Parts: sequence; C-alpha cells; structure tokens
Amino acid sequence: MTINCKGTLVDLSSPKVMGILNITPDSFYDGGKYKNESKILHQTEKMLTEGATFIDVGAYSSRPGAAHISEDEELNRILPVIDLLIKEFPEILISVDTFRAKIANETVQRGASIINDISGGNMDEKMFSTISKFNVPYIVMHMLGTPQNMQKNPVYKNITQEVISFFAEKIFQLHQLKVNDIIIDVGFGFGKTIAHNFELLQNLSLFKSLDAPILAGVSRKSMLYKTLDTSAKEALNATTSANTIALLNGANILRVHDVKEAVEAVKIVEQVL
Repeated sequence: MTINCKGTLVDLSSPKVMGILNITPDSFYDGGKYKNESKILHQTEKMLTEGATFIDVGAYSSRPGAAHISEDEELNRILPVIDLLIKEFPEILISVDTFRAKIANETVQRGASIINDISGGNMDEKMFSTISKFNVPYIVMHMLGTPQNMQKNPVYKNITQEVISFFAEKIFQLHQLKVNDIIIDVGFGFGKTIAHNFELLQNLSLFKSLDAPILAGVSRKSMLYKTLDTSAKEALNATTSANTIALLNGANILRVHDVKEAVEAVKIVEQVL
C-alpha cells in the first residue's frame, strides 16, 4: 500500500505518523502556540526528528464552534509557513489541512504534497477537480455539517454503515476523475457523539473493505478527555491507548500532536502484528 507524494513513494504497509502543526490562534489544544518563525521551525524539527513522516499544516481552526475565517486570511496565514518549511526542510512532506480548492491549489504549487480535507469535498465543489489536476494524495474526512454546527445534535441510524457508504461514494467520484491516492479519515469528533466516536474506533477494521489507507485522528480529542473527566492537556496517555486500538484495527496513519509517543505505539504494535 504505497502513496505517491510528488515523486516520493511512501509505503503505508508499515504505519506512519503525521505531526500536527496548527498555525491557528484558536485550535482546541495548541492554538496560538506557533506564532512566529522560530517556534514553527523548532516544533517542525522536533516532530521530524521524533519520526514524523508527514507534517500537517492547518490555518483554519475546525474545532467545534470555531470562528469562520475568509479564504484570504487562510491563504495569508499558510503560504509563508509552507515557504518557510520547504526552505528549511527541503525533503519535508507537507500535508495541508484545508477544505478550500484555492488553498489546495496555491499550497501544492508552493510544494505541499498532500491535501487533507475535513469536508471530503462537501464545502467546496471545486476541490475534487483541483485534486485531479495535481495528482497528490487526498485525505477524505467524514464530517456531519460544518465546524460551526457539527456538534449541535449529530444523529445516525447506523453510524458505521453511513460513514462507509459516504466514503464509497466519494471514492467512486474521485476514481472517475483519475485520483489514485485516496486516504480515508472517519472524522473522530466531527459531528459525532462520544458513543459514535468509540463505535467507529471499535469498527475501524470494517473500513478496510474500501481498499484505501485509513488515517486516525484521535489525538487529545474530547472523546478521550471527556470520558476521563480531564482536559486535552492531560490526554496524552488516553491518546496513546486510542492510537494503539486504531493501529490494531488497521490504521495506516496516525495524525497526532505528540509524535514520539505515536511512533513508539507503532513500533510496539508492529511487534504484535
């Protein structure tokens, strides 16, 4: 199971880790931490040294109820960071966390090699055609509604079945456009109750039937810290537990704030598998 990141082939038969670099002022865990160049470079170098294969850069906060920002503001936040990272780390594989085709277009032209779309193409109708033009891996995430309303009252008849059929439809549409490298993300915490999230984690192996790499993003999320009645800051141990379950159930990529611990989880699980 290999993906082609602009000529760099990444073998996902051994799970990989994607480090999160939020350059938003209001992300749920690390918002506002990486405001200047030296902090951005230091954190990126730390994650790469600890074993991250990809760095996922996000300039639009998608936490529940986050403020909506304009396309221009997102572009102004993200482009200098892409330029900076590519200058400092020429071999870096950058994933851009955006649901906007224009941002995808501009960042891939500047050197980003993956697009990570929380809306799976639902928030910008031009996204799929933009991806097909560049032939970069595309992460399709499932979300009910938008970040502004997704947690109001999420209801499903059978969440696993509904999310699988969502992906089947999206994969079909993307294949029609000759997009080859599609990665799926069930979207923990995006329009789901805590019970929904744990049901998806438990059933993650069923998503292997879609024949696409699976990305799991549970890092420090409220499904973990609310279950333990603690905070995102104190949810590292819970994150490692959930990452381990995700790996045992077939996850190929872990998207995390804490790279070292995720890489260790991968190594331990690989000894078992």
